[in-house]
Amino acid sequence: MSWLKKYQSENKYVVFFFLYIGFCISYIDRSAIGLALPSISKDFALAPTQMGVVISAFFIGYSIMQIPGGWLADHFGSKTVICIALTLWSIFTFTTGHASTLAGLLFLRFVFGLCEGPYAGSCYRAIAEYFPRELRPAFTTGILSSNYIGSAIAPIIIVPLILWFGWRGMFQALGCIGLVYVFFYAFFYAFFVKQVKPAEEEKAGAKKGSKKEYFLKLLHFSIIWKLVVCAFCISCINKGLDAWMPTYLIAERGINLKAVGYVTPIPFMASFLSTAGCGWLMNKYFDKKEQYMIAICAVMTAVFLYLMYNAETLFWVVVFQCGVYFFKACILGSAVAIVLKIVTGNIAGSATMIVNMGGQVAGFISPVVMGYLVSVFNGSFNAVFYYLIGAASVCALSAFLIPKRKEAMLDLGEGSEE
Repeated sequence: MSWLKKYQSENKYVVFFFLYIGFCISYIDRSAIGLALPSISKDFALAPTQMGVVISAFFIGYSIMQIPGGWLADHFGSKTVICIALTLWSIFTFTTGHASTLAGLLFLRFVFGLCEGPYAGSCYRAIAEYFPRELRPAFTTGILSSNYIGSAIAPIIIVPLILWFGWRGMFQALGCIGLVYVFFYAFFYAFFVKQVKPAEEEKAGAKKGSKKEYFLKLLHFSIIWKLVVCAFCISCINKGLDAWMPTYLIAERGINLKAVGYVTPIPFMASFLSTAGCGWLMNKYFDKKEQYMIAICAVMTAVFLYLMYNAETLFWVVVFQCGVYFFKACILGSAVAIVLKIVTGNIAGSATMIVNMGGQVAGFISPVVMGYLVSVFNGSFNAVFYYLIGAASVCALSAFLIPKRKEAMLDLGEGSEE
C-alpha cells in the first residue's frame, strides 16, 4: 500500500468538505420530522402535546449520546465513529417510514437520536486532529454553518418528496441517500487523507495528566457551565423554532405546505452567514472576551423575536426571523469554538460535548414545552414567544457572568480559574 503515500496529504480542506457534507445530511434527516409532522399528525391523530413528544424523542436519544459520543471519538478516532454513526442513523431514517404506531414512531426517533448523537463530537474531534489550535475557531464555526445549509436545503428536498411519495417514502429516500454518502466518505477519508501531528502546545497540555484527569478538572471551571447554560437557553429557541415554525406558519399565519417549503429556508441562510463569519470575528475582535459577543447576540435575539411575533405581514415575519436566526446561530457557534480554544486536542470531543449536551437537552424539552403552551392557550402562540424571549434573556445574563480569561488555554494544573 506504499503507493497510497503518493496521494495522501494533510489536506484540511478535504477533511472540512467531508465533515461539512455529513453535517448537512444529518440536519436534513433531523429536519424531516418537523416538515412531515402535519402529515404524520393526521395519520396518527396527534394532539399538539403528542406532536411535541414526537419531535422530542429524537433529542432525548441525541442528548444521551453527547458525552459518550465525544468519549468514543477521543478513544477510537473521529473517522471510525463518524462512519458507524452515519450508517446507523441512515438505517433508522429509512425505517422511520415504516412506523405503524405512535409507540413505534417514538422508538425509531429515539434510536435515530442515539445513532446520530456521536457525530457532532466526532466532527469537533476531527477539527482538533487536523487543524492547529489557532485555526479551530474559524473552522469550527465554519463547519457549524453546515447545520443551517442543511436546514435550508431540507425543505427544498423534503417537501417535494412528501408531495410525491408521502411522508413514509420521504424518510426511505433520505435513508438511502445517507447510506450512499457513507460509502464515499469512508473510501476517500481512509485512502486520501492523513492526520496532522499535534502542535508542541498540544503535547505539553496533554502531558499534564490523563484524558480522564484533564476532563474531570475541566468540570471545575465555571466558564464551562456558563457556556452550557448559554447553549441550553439559545437552543430552546433554536430547537423550538425549527420544530414548530412550519406548524406556526400553517396554523397561525394561514399559509400552505408548499409555501412553507419556499419560506422556511430563508432564515437558515442568515444563520449560515452568521456561523461562517463569527469565528473570524471572535478571533479578531473578541479574543479572551468572547462572553461579550455572546451577550450582545442574545439581547439582539430577544429583540428580533419580539418583532417577529408582532409583525403584521408574512414578509416582515420572515425578515425578523432572519434576524433571530442570525444572532442565535452566532451564539451556538461561539460557545463550541471557545471550548476548542481553551482545551487540548486530546479531549476535544468530550469537552465540546459537555456544552453541546446543554444545547441538545433543550432539544427535547423545548418542543414539548411549546406544544404544551399551544394546547393550554387554545392554539395561540403568545405564551410560546414570551417563553422564547425569556430564554434569550437568561442566555445574555449567563454570558455576562463568564469571567474574563487571561490565558489562551485553561491551566488545569491546580483546577482553579482566573
